Amino acid sequence: MKHSLIDSDVLLDFLLEREPFSLESSKVLALCANMKIKGYVTPVIVSNTYYLLSKLTSNSVAKSKLKILLMDLGILIMNKEVILEAIDSGFKDFEDALQYYSAINNEKIDSIITRNIKDYKLSSLPVYTPSHYTRAFVK
Repeated sequence: MKHSLIDSDVLLDFLLEREPFSLESSKVLALCANMKIKGYVTPVIVSNTYYLLSKLTSNSVAKSKLKILLMDLGILIMNKEVILEAIDSGFKDFEDALQYYSAINNEKIDSIITRNIKDYKLSSLPVYTPSHYTRAFVK
């Protein structure tokens, strides 16, 4: 089974039905729900998703949607080691570095799914957009 970090933009595309991205994001999350892949997020991804969702809906709607979504996703550990690696990394965006090192420190993660591939140009893991991922791995 494939294990992938799913970035916040993918979650938000799905939750907010952002076109033209929501369909491919929903396919990725359906793979998680159907246990075809194991999707993971980090505490930062959850926090950012909640924050943005609550600004566009309400706190209760944001919490409800996240609870449902998290039924099908694992949460990666973000500890001092991850934070220090992110600080010392060459990533331009600290938040992306946190996601990346959380993924690297979980030896099961074999890819990152995001719409912002350029944010992970230093990644040693393969990085896919949702549409590329579903085309490449869904038979």
